[in-house]
Amino acid sequence: MKKRSLLLFTIAFLGTGCAVQELVVAEETELAIATSSVDEALLLDVGIVEFNAQVPENNRPEKTGIYEDIRRAESKYIPYHLKTTLQNSGYWGAVRVIPSESAFTDVVIKGTIEKSDGEYVELQMTVSDAAGRHWFTRSYETQTGLTSYSNRRDRRRDPYQKVFNDFANDLYQHVSQMPPKQLQQTRQISELQFFSDMSPVAYDGHLASGKDGITTLVRLPAENDPSVMRMRQIRERDRLVVDTLNEHYANFYYGIAIPYRNWRKNSRAETVKYRQEKRSAFTQALVGVVVLAGSTQIKTNSSSRNTRNINRALQYQGISRGLNTVFGALRRNREAGLHLEAIAELSESFGNEAAPMVVNIEGQERRLTGTAEAQFESWRELLREIYEAETGFSGATDVGAPARVPEPTG
Repeated sequence: MKKRSLLLFTIAFLGTGCAVQELVVAEETELAIATSSVDEALLLDVGIVEFNAQVPENNRPEKTGIYEDIRRAESKYIPYHLKTTLQNSGYWGAVRVIPSESAFTDVVIKGTIEKSDGEYVELQMTVSDAAGRHWFTRSYETQTGLTSYSNRRDRRRDPYQKVFNDFANDLYQHVSQMPPKQLQQTRQISELQFFSDMSPVAYDGHLASGKDGITTLVRLPAENDPSVMRMRQIRERDRLVVDTLNEHYANFYYGIAIPYRNWRKNSRAETVKYRQEKRSAFTQALVGVVVLAGSTQIKTNSSSRNTRNINRALQYQGISRGLNTVFGALRRNREAGLHLEAIAELSESFGNEAAPMVVNIEGQERRLTGTAEAQFESWRELLREIYEAETGFSGATDVGAPARVPEPTG
């Protein structure tokens, strides 16, 4: 009697199925925003290096869930969105996405994309300054909810906004504890590092590096030194080129915003569905085996004809339902594979090269091509050539910026 009751309960359980609950409203963090003006002399410039896409060797997307085209796009998209978040806080000077650490700046941020599938994101962030001081390395993660991709949400907030705000708040908390003198010296060190890169002989001995790798100020050049003013003019031209490269990043950011959002939205939906199918398939297979085992244990040779018929009917129903459940589990596993294929089909290739940039200096036109990093390195070589040839920068340096792709409204 107990076996019969257990079997009836199990069969009834099969009919109800098993659903996986998904997060509806994601956790949020408010961005700390400056409520009063900050002394510009103490505002540090920030450079965000293109993120490490963290694509494993011999990557198999169906196993890792990492699609290389998407990750390469994210390695540019995520730094640019972080740039806009830091700018919105009001606690920093110029914030730029930089193609490499050779773009001398006060604070350097490097990141690695540990996970990003539309539902979960995990970023590892490392921060250091021009002096070589390591500020911190931390991981930031969040889970998006069903409403994170709603058309009624605040479009200024990225579905991953929590990790950006958490990091921005931590960065501000760290810099707020630094003494003003240290902030000022950090700015001076990054400036002298640029000067020394352009003219190693003239600026040798202004900085020193200790055994711990920390750079310190030895002496400052005289403010009324004409070479200092000239170097600062050169640095402004260099920043102009970096700002122009940021226009390329901006074009890329706004250009992929809609397809990338749709990929994350659909990827999240497919991932949740995949998990539901896998868990449901496993549960159904397990229950199916239990039903089959229980059904074979029902005695059908009772002396009572009525009891015999009931037990046989129950056994037949149990075996039939159990087999159907096992086969259904196999079908669900195949369906789960189809969902992964759907994610792969959504992974369209995004452009990996920046638009060519034309630089005109004193009537001399140079065309820079390739990736943003390649263009920046070509510019630096050109900058050194001009300095060494004593061409000077008395005239304007014109940099042809690409046309901005309109920010999507949908």
